[in-house]
Amino acid sequence: MLTVTSVNVNGLRAAAKKGFVEWLERTSADAVCLQEVRAEPQQLPEHVREPEGWHVVHAPAAAKGRAGVSLYTRRAPDRVRIGFGSAEFDDSGRYVEVDLPGVTVASLYLPSGEVGTERQDEKTRFMGEFSAYLKGLRERAAADGREVVVCGDWNIAHQQADLKNWRGNTKNSGFLPEEREWLGRVLDPADGGYVDVVRALHPDVEGPYSWWSYRGRAFDNDAGWRIDYAMATPGLAERAVKAYVERAATHAERWSDHAPVTVVFRPRD
Repeated sequence: MLTVTSVNVNGLRAAAKKGFVEWLERTSADAVCLQEVRAEPQQLPEHVREPEGWHVVHAPAAAKGRAGVSLYTRRAPDRVRIGFGSAEFDDSGRYVEVDLPGVTVASLYLPSGEVGTERQDEKTRFMGEFSAYLKGLRERAAADGREVVVCGDWNIAHQQADLKNWRGNTKNSGFLPEEREWLGRVLDPADGGYVDVVRALHPDVEGPYSWWSYRGRAFDNDAGWRIDYAMATPGLAERAVKAYVERAATHAERWSDHAPVTVVFRPRD
C-alpha cells in the first residue's frame, strides 16, 4: 500500500506549535506533502526540519516568509527535483517532486491570485507553464513505467460541489471560469490526463472541503472550499482504495486553516 497525505500548513513553525508534530507522529502516511511552509530549513526546529524516521526535502521561496513546499517520505527518494524548469517560478517555493519506487510524488502550491491585481496575472502565468510541465511529466513517467501523483493546494475549486458558497464566488479568484476551465483541461483524458482521486472516490458529495476561512464560523458551519487535491495518473488513480479529509474535531484543535487530505493506494498487481 502507498499512503500519501497533503496539507497546507499555513506556516510550519506555527503549525508545529499547535499540533502538526503530534499529527506527524501519528500518521500512517508514506509520503507527506506540505505547502505554505513559509520558513527556511534552518529556521525550523530540528524535530520539525528532519524528524526521526523521515527523509525530508525542503524547497523554500527566495522571498522570505512566503510560500515554500516540503516533502517528507519514509524511505529515501531515488531522485529529487525542485521546481519545474521555470525561469520565473523555480525559486518561488511552489513545487518539489521525488521519485519513489514506481511513483513520482509531488507537492504543489499554486499561486492563490487576486482579481484585478498582479497576483492574478502571476497565477495565470504559472498555470500556463505548469500545465505543459504536467503533460510532459505524465509522458515521461509512462515511458519509464512509472505513475505520478501531484498533491497540494491548487487554489482552484473545480466544480460547484467543491465549495459551499459557489454563487458568491463566481467572480473571485479560485472559482473564476477560466481557472475552472484550466483545471478541467488538467483532468481531460485527451489533454492533461490526470484524475482527481478524491472526487473519483466521492463522486456525489458536497466537498469534502479541505479549507475553511478563519473568519466567522466557516469551520463550524462547514462553509469550506475543496482546493487541496491529489491528481494522479490513471493507472495510479485506479488503485486508490480510500481518500479522506482529516478534519479536526473542533475549531480549537485545528493547526492550520487547511486539513490534511489523505489517499491510500493499493499495490500494483
